[in-house]
Amino acid sequence: MRRRQFLASGTALLSVAVAGCGHPSVVLDMDNATAADIADEVSMSPGPESTEYTVASEAIENGSTTRRGRHELFDQIDTVRIDDAFYDVSETALESSDVTVYEVRIDFDPDDSTAEIGEIAYEELPAVDRQRLDPIISDDDPPSGDGYDVGVGYGTAEEVGNGSVFVPEQQYDIIVHDGDRYRVTVSTRTTTETEYRYEATEVASGVNSFADQIRDQYLFTLSGLSEAEREVVEEAIDGGYFEDNEAFQSVTDRIREHEGIEVTDSYGTWLLAYEQVEYLTYVEW
Repeated sequence: MRRRQFLASGTALLSVAVAGCGHPSVVLDMDNATAADIADEVSMSPGPESTEYTVASEAIENGSTTRRGRHELFDQIDTVRIDDAFYDVSETALESSDVTVYEVRIDFDPDDSTAEIGEIAYEELPAVDRQRLDPIISDDDPPSGDGYDVGVGYGTAEEVGNGSVFVPEQQYDIIVHDGDRYRVTVSTRTTTETEYRYEATEVASGVNSFADQIRDQYLFTLSGLSEAEREVVEEAIDGGYFEDNEAFQSVTDRIREHEGIEVTDSYGTWLLAYEQVEYLTYVEW
């Protein structure tokens, strides 16, 4: 998760301007870690309207719950924060079946805008269609090119419900919006839908107690550094270190000796203490 945060933060972009390349070849980035920071690093806090929140809440209240879907919900992080409590949520695949999913495709500049099925003013579309199409139709500069310009995923007919004029049966092939005529087609594909069972187990009743559990598992002290290694660490704290040299590799090797929160073959995140301050530390090597 910290890799995504780092790439989105702009820190890497600043180094690019200095180094003149697309992305630094190595990274050492150290951020002060409060209890809240530590908890956020290893858990998710889904919004009340999200599927993750609904599923976790039902599992907490009822002991377990089920859901059908085309993807897992908790494949990246399975610790969920609901209010101030933290829960480990298990996700077990039960049975799968094939389903049809729909995509509504729009051509904003069709060669032929004559309706073959029927035409409808955009403002007359049912709410279920406008909700899905609004982000595209409201664009002041919609994409244009040969053929259909954009596709909007609708999901299965069951997910759409009975209100759509496009799914499961297409009733119109021209949308009229502010005098412009857009051609519409509907495509389908078959995919796999799985039934999942969820169970939730409370692991901590508050942020501080949860952070303490994470510290017990991952926290270590980075000490005994040479002057060159200390310079690397101080610069990493100050804004990031991006130079591949012996001192960087030495610091990285020290960090990688310890269990990380998330570690791959080329990057990872660790929780460490340096000069009595805790840091969430992201490394690319």
